[in-house]
Amino acid sequence: QVQLVESGGGLVQTGGSLRLSCAASGRTFRSYIMGWFRQAPGKEREFVAGLSWGGYSTDYADSVKGRFTISRDNAKNTVYLQMNSLKPEDTADYYCAAGYGTVRGPYDYWGQGTQVTVSS
Repeated sequence: QVQLVESGGGLVQTGGSLRLSCAASGRTFRSYIMGWFRQAPGKEREFVAGLSWGGYSTDYADSVKGRFTISRDNAKNTVYLQMNSLKPEDTADYYCAAGYGTVRGPYDYWGQGTQVTVSS
């Protein structure tokens, strides 16, 4: 199993940037596919970005392509989500996930989430 703890959320103005981090426990971190999801108030959780274990394969939701970048540091057991040019519609709780499927899923382990609020 792996435990995931997100950090880096907060309040930012439209056009600003944030970097989310997800620290994972366990010695097998490098074997997991990692992903970020988000859930806005009143909406279903949606895929944001995914990254293969070696970092060679990535996928992004159309709504964040060109603005968000997912990356990982296997030596630090950490995955990141760099979010630039933020928009009010990016406001959501952001969740880190780990799994053995594809970069789109399915994912087996989830963090508790970190809140991102983008003010207009």
